[in-house]
Amino acid sequence: MSRSTKKGPYLDLKLVNKIRKLNERNEKRVIRTWARDCTIIPDMVGHTIAVHDGRKHIPIFISEAMVGHKLGEFAPTRTSRTHG
Repeated sequence: MSRSTKKGPYLDLKLVNKIRKLNERNEKRVIRTWARDCTIIPDMVGHTIAVHDGRKHIPIFISEAMVGHKLGEFAPTRTSRTHG
């Protein structure tokens, strides 16, 4: 179920503030976060964000195509256990 348009997208303020500070200084470094439910915004494009999957942080390079999706969509929490 999607979030109400009246409420707008969920943004983790700590993460957004870190991104904006890096954009002001033109810095690119890996940012660790546990906010899997945060929506990707255009300010994040070009940054690498390490998203926690419950065990470790998975680095994800943010591209234009990812805008509007959630960070957790790109860091799977379960591994497939198949034979063979």
